[in-house]
Amino acid sequence: MSQPKIAIIGAGNLGLSIAQGLVESGKFKANEITLTRRNSSALAGLKEQGFNATSSNDEAVKSSDWIILAVKPKQIDAILFQITPFLDKSRHVLISTITGVSMDKMEETVGTEIPILRAMPNTAIAIRESMTCMCLNSAAADLKNPVKDLFDNLGITVIIDEELMDAATVLGACGIAFALRFIRASSQGGIQTGFDAKTSQLISAQTVKGAAGLLLKNGNHPEHEIDKVTTPQGCTIEGLNEMEHSGFSSSLIKGIRASFKKIKP
Repeated sequence: MSQPKIAIIGAGNLGLSIAQGLVESGKFKANEITLTRRNSSALAGLKEQGFNATSSNDEAVKSSDWIILAVKPKQIDAILFQITPFLDKSRHVLISTITGVSMDKMEETVGTEIPILRAMPNTAIAIRESMTCMCLNSAAADLKNPVKDLFDNLGITVIIDEELMDAATVLGACGIAFALRFIRASSQGGIQTGFDAKTSQLISAQTVKGAAGLLLKNGNHPEHEIDKVTTPQGCTIEGLNEMEHSGFSSSLIKGIRASFKKIKP
């Protein structure tokens, strides 16, 4: 299929990161993407980056094929009501990045014949390293691969059932914060053992990046890679056991479950 014209309604941190990532991928030019912001002072900055920018959601929809909704949950009802008269089932595709808004809820306003997909990226989308989970309604069945390809320009994308989107939010989106907290703690430990703060953070961050890379490249279970660096009576097993005695794994699992209960009470 030909390259779709993209509109991103709500060019805040996430929306702008998606737009910039698509341009950096080389698959889109800035002037092929329309961004909307209510704040008129922000429009000039977006235009300086080469994007089409407007405060009119109607105008963005009429000039585009794929519409990415990147607004706050409380704004979605008003925006869908506003743009629905301009939606064409033979042309338009709605892609929502909004937490907690189901496809059924969107279909109540736009109808069941409009292709709808939900995409849950994380903040690493800003550097094209997002883990994006995606689901789709029946009208979007033929668009699964094209939209997945779009988000694959921004990291890795997996298709899941919609009932898992809340869990995906916790594991993938909240998970960024959990991973960063581990890096922070590791870095603090490095400072206590002699490194300056900058060097300790660099070592901790690159080590986590390398560990993740091993799993993504080799597809092994984490314990397989752990065994490679865990020698009998060595310092690695000593540290691992001390962490587990203090509840390292169980604390992380409890944290994930607590976040899930918060998002899905």
